[in-house]
Amino acid sequence: MNQITSMEELDRISKQCEKDMEAKLSGADEIRHIVLCGGTGCLSSNSKEIADEFVKLLAKKGLNGKATVNLAGCFGFCSQGPFVKIYPEDTLYRTVSLEDVEEIVDSDIGRGEVVKRLLYEDPVTGEKVSKQDDINFYKKQRRIALHGCGVINPEDLNEALGFGAFLGLKKALSMSPKEVADTVLLSGLRGRGGGGFPAGRKWMFALGSEGDEKYVVCNGDEGDPGAFMDRSILEGNPTAVIEGMMIAGYAIGAKEGYFYVRAEYPIAVARLKKAIENAREAGLLGKNILGSGFDFDCSIRLGAGAFVCGEETALLNSIEGKRGMPRPRPPFPAVKGLWGKPTIVNNVETLACVPYIMREGAAEFAKVGTEGSKGTKVFALGGKVNNVGLVEVPMGTTLRELIFDIGEGIPNGKKFKAIQTGGPSGGCLTEEFLDEPIDFDNLVQKGSMMGSGGAIVMDEDNCMVDVAKFYMEFICDESCGKCSPCRVGTKRILEILTRITEGKGEMEDLDTLEELSKTIRKNSLCALGQTAANPVNSTLRHFRDEYIAHIVEKRCPSHVCKSLMQYKINPDICIGCGLCARNCPAECISRTHYIPEGHKLASFEIDQEKCAKCGLCKSNCKFNAITKD
Repeated sequence: MNQITSMEELDRISKQCEKDMEAKLSGADEIRHIVLCGGTGCLSSNSKEIADEFVKLLAKKGLNGKATVNLAGCFGFCSQGPFVKIYPEDTLYRTVSLEDVEEIVDSDIGRGEVVKRLLYEDPVTGEKVSKQDDINFYKKQRRIALHGCGVINPEDLNEALGFGAFLGLKKALSMSPKEVADTVLLSGLRGRGGGGFPAGRKWMFALGSEGDEKYVVCNGDEGDPGAFMDRSILEGNPTAVIEGMMIAGYAIGAKEGYFYVRAEYPIAVARLKKAIENAREAGLLGKNILGSGFDFDCSIRLGAGAFVCGEETALLNSIEGKRGMPRPRPPFPAVKGLWGKPTIVNNVETLACVPYIMREGAAEFAKVGTEGSKGTKVFALGGKVNNVGLVEVPMGTTLRELIFDIGEGIPNGKKFKAIQTGGPSGGCLTEEFLDEPIDFDNLVQKGSMMGSGGAIVMDEDNCMVDVAKFYMEFICDESCGKCSPCRVGTKRILEILTRITEGKGEMEDLDTLEELSKTIRKNSLCALGQTAANPVNSTLRHFRDEYIAHIVEKRCPSHVCKSLMQYKINPDICIGCGLCARNCPAECISRTHYIPEGHKLASFEIDQEKCAKCGLCKSNCKFNAITKD
């Protein structure tokens, strides 16, 4: 692509790219377009190899001129991947394998006949659904941060331009920096990284701060267990995040930006790097952008996987080459940040929303959501839910809609127990909160938080004491150790939780847990420590009876905690086949002298002292003679 040196030239090229995209999606170009999900999940299920097979078979069958093959970003519906979508019909095939490619090429591309067996089947009606927008998973979603993801080729600048890339920047450059910051403030956009601080207000602080240099930092250090929102945005439309960073840079007077991304995200990093190179080659990064006199460039810094570096001051230390540990605040980064200069740190999703706000206007963005939380929120919906995946919903959507409409409920007819929102810093919300609207303030009032967008669903088989212990183990591993309330306090909480799950707890431990939680929250240096005890507090509040059962009855009601669990063989059901004994790695199963009436063989019994609680005996028993108590 030639250099785009003026706003008029950007308009001209954007209009042509938009026409090309419309022709692709509508069929006006008279070519079929095969688009595959290129998110990390589908790539791990061979979507790149499937794409290569399409290319190979199209050439072999002389259909090269009739269809193109491209990888896009995440389609979102992860539990049904790998996906193949064919334009212009918008036919969506799911769970596609290498073996299915030839049938799709012969039937759909060759003869125009849909391969019905690969279509999504509605679990209620049993009907086959061919179009993405007709699937319940997508019906209540609204894509703003995920604009273009799953449609455009993330490494093709022309396709990004066809979806409106840099038009928000063009509009911003026609305004004063203060007007741009005001627009973001009026939109109601709050930081999507977890804090929920108004983005426009943060920009205002940095704009008003004196400094010969200023910086914009994009926080892509996504460390919550089960979270993949930022990764998917960077994989699906990195150009939108670059544009958001540039608009932020113009608003505060910065000429340089840094993307801080986890090194464990190689696909996101590669696509972001390519998008930066494309923008530079087109003159959209560098000097005198669009002839406006605005200079801006950006680069990537890789994080080493420390969860604490998601905290903005620890992240800045890491970029500077120091150990990733939080700094005392004030001064805040907007006043004294990277290398002591005014700096704004915005999350990937936050910056991805900015181009939309500038393109469509603050009022249009503010139409979506609730009074205190405008726009949409991207969630990584996981755990015990049928439709696992990436979801973007308007703020105010209820937890019930998220779990039971979009997620289509709990697998295997199990009962919903809780949803953990906000990752390790969040809390568990129970059935009584299912009709609560999702927004920043409401979730905090109910004892959880929005966080960056992790949403882990739990069913009746989850032990909530074990859940609290899991998150505390994570926090202990990830604590930087700089302040003693977090370093020591979280370790003490973990020790107590471990004792309780081993049947060694005492009722006084519950008071100690609550006291420690208050101390850590009040005295920790950063948000990691201040919110560390949230999972413990919320499970104590809503599932205190489970803690008591572990302590008083020495019993885990969900049969999860191994020290409080026993596998037993019912001699009246056991036929004495010996399959359990042959598969026992601990060799703790032996025959008894008792022969059930009507049987020829003696049954078996388990030595509880030797039993490793691995469960192989139960999974191998074909007669349901083994129970877990």
